[in-house]
Amino acid sequence: MVSEASDPTSAEWFRSWFGEEYLRLYPHRDEREAAQAVRLFLDVAGRPSGRVLDLACGAGRHLRELRRTGIEAVGLDLSRALLARARSASPPFQLVRGDMRWLPFVDASFSAIMSFFTSFGYFAAVEDDRRVAGEIRRVLADGRPYLLDYLNATLVVDTLVAEESREVEGRRVSVTRSIEGRTVVKRIEIADAKGGEPAAYMERVRLYTPDELESLLGAVGLIPTHRFGDYTGGRFVPSSKRLLILGRAE
Repeated sequence: MVSEASDPTSAEWFRSWFGEEYLRLYPHRDEREAAQAVRLFLDVAGRPSGRVLDLACGAGRHLRELRRTGIEAVGLDLSRALLARARSASPPFQLVRGDMRWLPFVDASFSAIMSFFTSFGYFAAVEDDRRVAGEIRRVLADGRPYLLDYLNATLVVDTLVAEESREVEGRRVSVTRSIEGRTVVKRIEIADAKGGEPAAYMERVRLYTPDELESLLGAVGLIPTHRFGDYTGGRFVPSSKRLLILGRAE
């Protein structure tokens, strides 16, 4: 039996997973990588002339880099726990809790939008992904740039590790991965420190090819102009670690 504190089969798994357990398992992310990602955007798209939106900002590592470069940025995320971590910055960031399918901003209110570290493709229905793209276009001013940082679906499938386990703060964390249709599924089970029932969580990300993702974006007026395979601006190839799409609002 697993803990009923979370529902690992939920279509909206992200509501329970990106909380305190997530922060315990991944207490630190790569600040150097965040700096590279922001630098790549600025090198290609230029310096924004107004407010920037960090969509699915998490605990704020990209917001910290944007601030360091003197850019006014707003962070949006659904997770209360991640926003609380981001809120600990001094001075505080501009943060908004919200669902990326229904962005709580007026039309054309941002001069650039960035979504880092695979925060796209979480939803059970493709229509929701299209809705996210449409919302990005709605709140992005005409002619202004965007960046979508996504996984390389081919590499994910080719290098999938089906099972692994490790100790975190004295608790056994077991992970299984599988490809189910066009989705990569990761199931996480975390042992209870007091010997009770383990907690179970899930991650699901829809696997888009580069052409599919660019077509989805282009259909709502987010016209792709560049495709990269890493944060240094390397060319995208089948073995690339990432898929970064940069473009402009038509």
